[in-house]
Amino acid sequence: MARKRSLFSERLKLIEKSREAALSAVQIYNNPLTKFKTESFIVLFNIAWTYLLHAYYKNKKIDYRYYEIKNVRKKYLRNPDGTIRYWDLMQCLKETTCPLDEHTINNLKFLIGLRNEIVHRSAPELDSYLSARYQACALNYNHYLKKLHGKDHSLDENLALSLQFAELDYDQKAIIKDKNNKIPKNIQTYIATFDKGLAGDHLSHERFSYKLLFVKVNAKRIGQADRVIEFIDPKSELAKTITKEYWVKEDREKLKFIPSQVIQKVKEAGFSDFNMHNHTLFWKKHKARDQSKGYGVKVVKTWYWYENWIDFIISELKKVQNV
Repeated sequence: MARKRSLFSERLKLIEKSREAALSAVQIYNNPLTKFKTESFIVLFNIAWTYLLHAYYKNKKIDYRYYEIKNVRKKYLRNPDGTIRYWDLMQCLKETTCPLDEHTINNLKFLIGLRNEIVHRSAPELDSYLSARYQACALNYNHYLKKLHGKDHSLDENLALSLQFAELDYDQKAIIKDKNNKIPKNIQTYIATFDKGLAGDHLSHERFSYKLLFVKVNAKRIGQADRVIEFIDPKSELAKTITKEYWVKEDREKLKFIPSQVIQKVKEAGFSDFNMHNHTLFWKKHKARDQSKGYGVKVVKTWYWYENWIDFIISELKKVQNV
């Protein structure tokens, strides 16, 4: 009985540490005076998720310490100070009994890799550029905190909307886009490479990158403007209208394709003879690498095509086919 109480107590301590790290991450990120938002957010949430999973593995009686088998016995690996080494977050995610869904794991693997890229490098532009992925990380954490350890540990009452002093309008949007151009090249390459390795539905999944649409509403009734965010039924006529007309449409993260992927997509559309030579002639004829046309983007030294370029090729080939 004493052993069970001890395990329960240790698990609770891990959960408490985990929650505190998560709340600190959100608090720092929402602090307008903080300059290292991304770095602090990732490091603290790395700790939060690690303790969260340690508490889960402890509850399931899974040994989450590094060890080697020598003479049929476990020999635990130790840190330089002699203490036993516990699994880091990446190892927790690799465990076959890891309880997280694949989209949440993708989100965390992305953030771990991003942390490695920004070590000793300041990149404040990432704070707004990747905010959808940070938001997904926070929401995923609260979801699994409740799912794995009970609703009593929920952070629902602690997570609030961060208020702004400036209205998000066209001018501010232009400033954000300008900041994105200042992101270090190695980080741009990392993001593009990671995203290229994900299937389209994985990249757009809300557990990997959580996006919200904000629409300015002029309240006409008392009490109508008591909340900054108003949720509406996605099937309503209002939602359908907003989906068609919202002004931030062009700022959504776009899928990127290398030439071989473009060719494969065109072939799958029924044009089996389309090859690399055809593609090269095609983009040169239409001057498609003119970035102002919006068919693609150059990241460091590599050109990536957007989905609308694939659609354009297929459309043009159908015109020729029907002549």
